[in-house]
Parts: sequence; C-alpha cells; structure tokens
Amino acid sequence: MYRDRIRLADLQNRIMSADQAAALIQDGMTVGMSGFTRAGDCKAVPVALARRAATDPLQITLITGASLGNDTDKILAESNVLARRLPFQSDSTLRRKINDGEVMFIDQHLGETVEQLRSGQIAPVDIAVIEATAITETGGIVPTTSVGNSASFAMMAKKVIVELNLNMPTGLEGLHDIAFPVQRPYRQPIPLIAVEQRIGLPYIPVDPSRIAAIVITQRDDSPSNALPPDGETRQIAGHLNALLDREVRAGRLSTSLQPLQAGIGTIANAVLHGLADSPFHDLTMYSEVLQDSTIALIDAGKLRFASASSMTLSAPVYRRVLDDIERYKSRLILRPQEISNHPEVLRRLGLITINTALECDIYGNVNSTHVGGTHMMNGIGGSGDFARNAYLSVFVTKSVAKDGKISSIVPMVSHVDNSEHDVDILVTEHGLADLRGLAPRERALQVINNCADPAYRDGLLDYFRRACLRGGQTPHLLEEAFAWHINYREQGTMQPQGHVGKAAIEALAA
Repeated sequence: MYRDRIRLADLQNRIMSADQAAALIQDGMTVGMSGFTRAGDCKAVPVALARRAATDPLQITLITGASLGNDTDKILAESNVLARRLPFQSDSTLRRKINDGEVMFIDQHLGETVEQLRSGQIAPVDIAVIEATAITETGGIVPTTSVGNSASFAMMAKKVIVELNLNMPTGLEGLHDIAFPVQRPYRQPIPLIAVEQRIGLPYIPVDPSRIAAIVITQRDDSPSNALPPDGETRQIAGHLNALLDREVRAGRLSTSLQPLQAGIGTIANAVLHGLADSPFHDLTMYSEVLQDSTIALIDAGKLRFASASSMTLSAPVYRRVLDDIERYKSRLILRPQEISNHPEVLRRLGLITINTALECDIYGNVNSTHVGGTHMMNGIGGSGDFARNAYLSVFVTKSVAKDGKISSIVPMVSHVDNSEHDVDILVTEHGLADLRGLAPRERALQVINNCADPAYRDGLLDYFRRACLRGGQTPHLLEEAFAWHINYREQGTMQPQGHVGKAAIEALAA
C-alpha cells in the first residue's frame, strides 16, 4: 500500500515504527513539526514521544506552523514533554500549563517564525517531523493538507522524520507551491503578483540522506471546530456586505472586490459564508487557512481561486474535498506560511482582511490573545501579518460574551495585539464602525454608537465624555480604564454595580 508512495527505492529501508522514530528525539532538542490549524499535523511520532516520556522523561522545544489536531498538544503537555512552545496553540490543557508558567510559550506573528530560524535568532531545528502523502523519486516530500512551516523545517533540520499518511489521497500531489525567500542581504522580490500564480515546486526539496525515518500512518486530520453561522454572525456579515457594496458604488472596489483573507474560527468563517448571498462574484482569496466557507463559495460559483497555507475543514466537507481532490485542486494552492503571510506579497495584492477580536477598545485597539490582559487564549496567529499590510483591515466580534456579562467593547483593551493604526473597520452584530480618516475622538463615537451592546453603551459614553474633559489626543481616565475588567474579576460581570466601575476605582485608589 505504501511502496508506490515512496518512489525513491533506497528510502524504503528506512521505514520503522513510531516508537523507533521517536527514539531519535533527545532531551533538550528543538523539534519542528508539521501542522497548521489542525491540518497536516503528525499523528504517530508525537504520541510515541509522550509514551516514551512516561519511563524516560525528556523535554523539548516544539515549533509548528500553528495549532495541532488529534489532541497532540494535550498529550505532549500532559506527559511534560513540552518545555517551550511556539508560535501558536489552541489546546485547553496546554493553555492551562502556559498560564501556570509550566510551559514557556512564545506568541509570534506566524509569518516571522521561519525568518528568525533562518537568521539564527532562535535555536535551530534539530529534527523535523513532517506528514507527507508521498516521497518523490529525488526524495522530495509531498505535504498533505497544510504546508505551514514544514518546508523550512525540513530544509533546515539535521534529520527528518516523515510520517507517510495513507489516508491522504495521492491526488494531493500538485496542490502545493513550495518557494522560499532568498537569504539576506541578497534577497530578491518575491515574484508573486496574482493569487493563482505558482512560483515554486510541488514538493519540499530534501537531501534524501537526511531522511532518518519513515513512519506509516493511517489517520485523518481533526475536523474543524468552527460552528455554523448563527443570527449574530449573519448580522455581522450583513453589515460588512453593506460596506463592501458602498465601496463598489463609490468606485473604490469592483464587484470582484480585492483578494480576501479570513482568520481561523467561527465568526470569520461565518462572515465569509455571508458572501454567498452577496452581489459580489469572481472572488479570489489569499489567506493562511481555507475553511468550510471557502469550499462553499467555490461550490456556489462565487470564488474563482484560493491560496493559503492549510485546509481546516469540518468532517463532511473534508471528506468531500479529499474524495474529489482532482476537481478542487485546480482552484486551490497551499504555500509555506512565510509566503502566504509575507508583508511584501500582502501589500502588493491589496487584501481585504477579516480577523476576529477578543475585545476592542473605543479607539480601535484590538486584543486578540489575552483574557483579562494576562491569560493566553491561543495566540495572535497571522492577524497582525495581514492587518498591518491590508488594503482594508476588518476586525469582527460579537458585542458581548458570557451571556452579556462581558462587553467586547471596553474603554481600554487589557492587552494590545493589533493597534488602532492597523484597524480600519470594526463590526459587531449591532453595526459597523468605519474608522478610516478619523481622529481618536471621532473613532470613539463611531465605535460606541455603532458596535457596543446597548447594555454597555451609556457606560462607554459616560467614560468617554468625562475623559474628554481632561483633554488629550486620546482621552482616557487612567484610574478607570480597566474598571470593567476588574468588575468582572471581582463580581463576575462588567455590568456596573450602582456606579460605573465604582468597586474597581476604589480598589485601584487603595
């Protein structure tokens, strides 16, 4: 079943068990592992590594493209294998260990990790573990449903372990476009000027002498955990579609818009679904993740072509795409994430980017990562790569969380991931704030009046008006700026108890 997939015959004698391959990984090593938002991740060697740690404790630095599926981060965290993790994760067990200080987590822009590896700013990769659907006659590795950082890990590592996944169709070959920026100081422009353009190879070029082990697996990716659109996300999509329609009528966009990017997750995925009922057509996408909405738009005849670094799909859509990969392959490309997220390419293509905020403040600053300013959720991901270099940078969020106990629009965000300078549009189910060309005081009124939940709107207006009395380009009451967050911590709700932030103000004063 697998010999036809290992087309370089000399490599067939390197097939071994996952336990044997895991034995190549030693304590203190830096391991680069494939996987980007639950897609194309390794399924056997990490589990074998955790199993070994039960009797032979070891700790590693683990670098991936983004989050892993199949509970891999959970398994490695529970077995205490992880000393250091970067650049993104989404597992609740690992998250707890990060917030307890047991695992050192480095939250990075996803487009920057390989740049730091290439320049020696972070420890080099000792071993790369890469999922593949085939190995070519020259030893090239054909990735599966993601590229992420896999290509650079495989090129830089001293040794490579390949997980050959027989559940992945051989038709995936030809889906990928593997290209790398040239080393500085002689770097040339990346010659990518259209979403559908190919500039590299359909496989990862690897010296076959560095392939130390091949492990045969048969396991699917974990399905996406994004929820289908609901009433509130449909309202968010409606507000955004109305804005884009106004941009078309004003002559700033055509009906095919600009290439689209959407962050991972329920809200951004649902907003893209809303384009199926829009007047826009002949759309393109240049993103880091392709979700169910991408496939729905292709099937609806709305989306002409999509480029990304991974495919993260629900179980039925995953099955449909892989079973008909030859048809879908003509409309899709998967690239390394340093190309999919590269500022030069993003600025050149002029993207409309749609990313999700954890909370926003009245001036347009966005917190994407830290609950209460201290506790990590997942990571910034690629939102910063895309937002700063977008033609139109959009952030979406529901206006409240925890049954209305938390307002997603606050006086001051408790942690800044994307600053007001990189945010053009904020959208909630209540409305849209177009912040382009506005000074901070003008922005605040747009955000409060259009995006905040009515239950919190008066409190925000009260805060803003009193802050303006003190003056400043960006008015704030520093002694009250985090009062809502402290109210939630102490009383379980941001809703003011008698007076806006009274308990919190007294606590700060004390």
